[in-house]
This record gives sequence, C-alpha cells and structure tokens, in this order.
Amino acid sequence: MNLVLALAVVIGALGAVATYLFLSPLGPFGLLIWAAFVAWAAFFHSGGGEGALKSNIPAHIWGALMATIAFLLITNVAIGDLAMTAAIWVGVTVAIMIAAAQVPLLGQIPSAVYGYACTAAYCIHRGVDLQDGLGSLAAGGLGVNPFLTVSASMIIGALFGYVSGKIAGALAKG
Repeated sequence: MNLVLALAVVIGALGAVATYLFLSPLGPFGLLIWAAFVAWAAFFHSGGGEGALKSNIPAHIWGALMATIAFLLITNVAIGDLAMTAAIWVGVTVAIMIAAAQVPLLGQIPSAVYGYACTAAYCIHRGVDLQDGLGSLAAGGLGVNPFLTVSASMIIGALFGYVSGKIAGALAKG
C-alpha cells in the first residue's frame, strides 16, 4: 500500500477513535477535538517523526500560555477601549512568543501560533467574560482553564499524529 493510502486509512480510523474518545469517555474533561486535529496536522506539517513531536508539543504549550496571558492582560489591564486593549496585548504577547523562538525548545513558530490561535478561539468561543478578570481564565482544570484545556488537547493530538505516522509507515512498508 502506498504511504498516502496508508495515511488515509490510518488517520481516518484514528480520527474516528479520537473523536469518540474526546466526545464520550473523555467528554467530562472538556477536551477539544478540533485543537487535537490542529496539533495532529502540525505534526505532519513539521515532517512527522520524533523530531516533530519534540518540537511541536513545547511550541503548542508556549503558544497556549502566551494567548492565556494575553487574555489575562486584556481582562485586567485596560489601555483605552476594548479594541485598543486587545490589539496592544495581542501584539505584545505575539512578539514575545515569536522572539522566544530563539530558544531551540520554542523554535517551532507555526506550532506556537497554532497553540495561540486555538487558545484564543477557545476563549472567544467560550465567551470569556471580559469583566470577570482572573475568574474563568485562571480557574480550575480541564474544560475550564483555557491553557490547560488547549495544551492537553494539543498534546493528545500530537501523540495521535505520532502513532498514526508509525502505523501508516508500517502499512506502507508491508
């Protein structure tokens, strides 16, 4: 079987498994299947293999952390109206996130941006109360805290990418 067909079969099957797991037995933890799929795609976009796993996971977490900090700043340190406040804090945190790519562990810039974007999307989708301050952004665990929820979802997605790559590679050889 060629590699593309092997990947189609394996990612299709494991995509179904991941979706079931995220929506059923892991459902109470509030994990995000869409963030897992973003990390899964980033794994392959980065070349797959151990190197992609080692570079993507820290970058996803770093991006998620920087987006959470941005939302904490937006909700607690106003600089003008909401649009101006958000623009300034997003600009500052994104600049810091990208500058940190000089550290090899955080060097996978696209994956950091994916982590940032998934966290921002989760905050916006959840309707983070901009008047709530630290409340919903710094509270609890999975399913409540944006940093923990997105980071865990993306770690699992990257691991699914790794496993799917290994299985597809074995099928393509056999």
